[in-house]
Amino acid sequence: MNYQPQASEAIFFMETVLNASERLAELPPFQEVDAALMAQILEEAGKFISDEIAPLNQTGDAEGAKFSQGHVTMPPGFTAAYQAFWRAGWASLTADTEDGGQGLPALLDGVLYEWLSAANHGWTMAPGLLHGAYECIKHHASDELKTAYLSKIGSGEWLATMCLTEPHAGSDLGRVHTKAHPTTDTQFRINGTKIFISGGEHDLTDNIVHLVLARLPDAPPGSKGISLFVVPKFNVAADGTLGSRNAIMCTGLEHKMGIHGNATCQMTLDGAVGTLVGKPNKGLAAMFVMMNAARIGVGMQSLGLTEVAYQNALAYAKDRAQSRSLTGVKAKDQPADPILVHPDVRKMLLTAKAYAEGGRALALYCALLIDRELNHPDETARKDAAEVVALLTPIVKAFITDNAWTATSGCLQVFGGHGYIQEWGMEQYVRDSRINMIYEGTNTIQSLDLLGRKVLGNQGATLKKFGKEIEALIREEGVNEAMAPFINPLAGLADQMTKFTTEVGFKAFQNPDVVGAAAVDYLRVAGHLVMGYFWARMAQVALRKIEAGDTDPHYVAKLQTARFYFTKLFPETASLMRTARADTAVLMDTDAALA
Repeated sequence: MNYQPQASEAIFFMETVLNASERLAELPPFQEVDAALMAQILEEAGKFISDEIAPLNQTGDAEGAKFSQGHVTMPPGFTAAYQAFWRAGWASLTADTEDGGQGLPALLDGVLYEWLSAANHGWTMAPGLLHGAYECIKHHASDELKTAYLSKIGSGEWLATMCLTEPHAGSDLGRVHTKAHPTTDTQFRINGTKIFISGGEHDLTDNIVHLVLARLPDAPPGSKGISLFVVPKFNVAADGTLGSRNAIMCTGLEHKMGIHGNATCQMTLDGAVGTLVGKPNKGLAAMFVMMNAARIGVGMQSLGLTEVAYQNALAYAKDRAQSRSLTGVKAKDQPADPILVHPDVRKMLLTAKAYAEGGRALALYCALLIDRELNHPDETARKDAAEVVALLTPIVKAFITDNAWTATSGCLQVFGGHGYIQEWGMEQYVRDSRINMIYEGTNTIQSLDLLGRKVLGNQGATLKKFGKEIEALIREEGVNEAMAPFINPLAGLADQMTKFTTEVGFKAFQNPDVVGAAAVDYLRVAGHLVMGYFWARMAQVALRKIEAGDTDPHYVAKLQTARFYFTKLFPETASLMRTARADTAVLMDTDAALA
């Protein structure tokens, strides 16, 4: 398997579609971050990833992380690569300069982590939580904790984890049992068990900073009684040096279907020393900073896997000769034509390409909104950006990861029997992509969040706010005949979306099970509405470039892919709306069927 970061694609989305330089110029910290600087940074990132990270992917999957007597050894080459990664400044791209960071936009970090995930998903799990941990401590921890940990996490010298899940509770964090007993006003002894902890133990860094959810002795029940604690692997002295080993230990590794290059740990806390983050019983709100960052990060992981699977399947389809084209011989000097001539092979490849490029536009748009949320001088602009990011986060997480499962499976199918054979490498992308639909809140949880909280929770106000961008594009291009294949289906769905949402909301008011029954289908419809908007934007840019005389085949390719997306993928919204409207009785009145 080979992977090549596509800097030209990233620049196309950032500059031509999103007008990133112009938008970043509105933000005081990034007024000097122009297209040339971003291109230079991405060029260097691509070289580092191609040279240092990608070559470790297949060996990392084959070797996996190793556990012995509480210690975890990462696959060969992983530790040296991580040390080179953080020392070169890649781990600290978006951290503030006073915390040892580069002070660069989240937009660039989004591109970086798509590329890293494509090159080596298992390895990328290690630094994947750094940004969320940094923001959590930055905005919620005491000055003492910031002094002790912020620069170490901001620079990437120390790695971090989220210790949320417990064996009996899964995603139901209101049922967390881990206990925190006070020894001082801010220091606690913590006892409990956590599972599915990515990077819970490893030999990549000198210290690991665990962010742990636990309950105080007098905590109220449910999610309102959860507190957040910093629990380091090694206790940190007042001067910043590492002290004694803390009583948080890895007691085993999960034997997983994929991402073998990541250590997914069972963790036991046996009187571990922890320091309270924020206020007692308010830990879930603080942790959501990290969780939301992780949800967008999981979308980027799947985006990377979609891209790398597509790159390799396309190369294989061009090279593999089998059968003849239905419309006549294409490779006259060969005994068979390359399988790229077959319509269904093209359909599988174009599906992956459409989902990769549409997902990239959506994810980078969200990254640009995060930059706006954190750095815009106008408070109203910051709030508007935060509101739209909150709406789009479950779509980034669920829609892109669902699409990656479809895309990687299709790309494996392009390889035929060879795709099922381990040595070819394609089956790893299928295995690795499957977890992304599960962790950081299953895709059903994301769907419930979108429909129940983000849409019905404010009577669709935020959805309508994003809808104004769609309406503006429709007004701008509605009479342009060349844009009709893209604008007409988008306008049709936008028109139906209000009625569809209102109908689901009215039924849910009468029967709450309607939300659970309709949510997954609803999210995919919303995902296509958003992705359709970005594909229409890309088609608009391509048409204008071609009309202006630009002969770059890149723009022809964009139009061809946009036409495929709107003709072959976008129409699933019709069946999804129909199934979402179905009576809940077909699901809930099934006791005999499920006896």
